[in-house]
Amino acid sequence: MHTRPRGFGVLCSVLFLFLVMGCQSTTGKTANQTVSDATISAAVQAELTRDRVSNFPRIDVDTERGIVYLSGIVETEAQRTEAERLAWRVEGVRNVKNNLQIQSRVPAGKPSKPNQTSLPL
Repeated sequence: MHTRPRGFGVLCSVLFLFLVMGCQSTTGKTANQTVSDATISAAVQAELTRDRVSNFPRIDVDTERGIVYLSGIVETEAQRTEAERLAWRVEGVRNVKNNLQIQSRVPAGKPSKPNQTSLPL
């Protein structure tokens, strides 16, 4: 019967603990935080696209340690508020930073600037 040296088991245990407890990426987040943040972002994005009334195709969602950052463009203040409300509904959200900009859509066929007509001389 072969037995491994006792030091080998201790070394493996130490390496395992190092990997599980101390492994952090360059962002300073552990693997669990990264997965959790990615899960939160995906869930918020799903909430935004699930809302058929507002339909938020132009919103980017980023999450850092449970803080959700909303950026992009909406048409009204009501949509801006609704997007934030939907983000708060997701489990794990600690805070929401709403950086959404309001930009009204120009109806099709209408110029964005009034016509400038020349005055007769």
